[in-house]
Amino acid sequence: MVQQKVAHLWQGNFRYSGQYNWVSLENISPYMQLAVIAAEDQRFPKHSGFDFEAIKKALKYNENTKRKFRGGSTISQQTAKNFMLWHDQNYLRKALEVPSTLLLELLWSKKRILEVYLNIAQFGEGIFGVEAASHHYFNKSAKRLTRNEAALLAAVLPNPIIYRINKPSALVRKKQQWILRQMSNLGLSLLKQL
Repeated sequence: MVQQKVAHLWQGNFRYSGQYNWVSLENISPYMQLAVIAAEDQRFPKHSGFDFEAIKKALKYNENTKRKFRGGSTISQQTAKNFMLWHDQNYLRKALEVPSTLLLELLWSKKRILEVYLNIAQFGEGIFGVEAASHHYFNKSAKRLTRNEAALLAAVLPNPIIYRINKPSALVRKKQQWILRQMSNLGLSLLKQL
């Protein structure tokens, strides 16, 4: 959020203001919690910050294709990056992400990591956190998000500036359907493991 504000000020845009409203995990729909786990990190309850299987798959995919780059970051890694670091794609930031992630996993519970992630993730230009996104796109609190709404929000998280919630492309709708299937496979009982 700070990085976005500074970038806009640097460009001379003094009117930029982000939307943001922190809510506790209890005030976020279980569907939203499950949707981000289904979309971003299905082994989130079990790993200790790094999913080495996902990293290995991403490396293999990226070396064998010239198409879209695939990442293997966990929710814990993304939380560390968004909370403590900057958004540049370079080796220094990636190297600092390792101890930052280990620190989060050591000091916080999985529930706390998920809560922070959902409250600081960007869901569109100047829209930070699931509560602000829920009000902006659906005119309701995050606690009242449906399965479909939660899956749509989770579908844009790789890049919420390119992928739009208010005008979802066919690709975003396809990802939303995939997330809904994954949510059904995982089940809400997964949240009890956190």
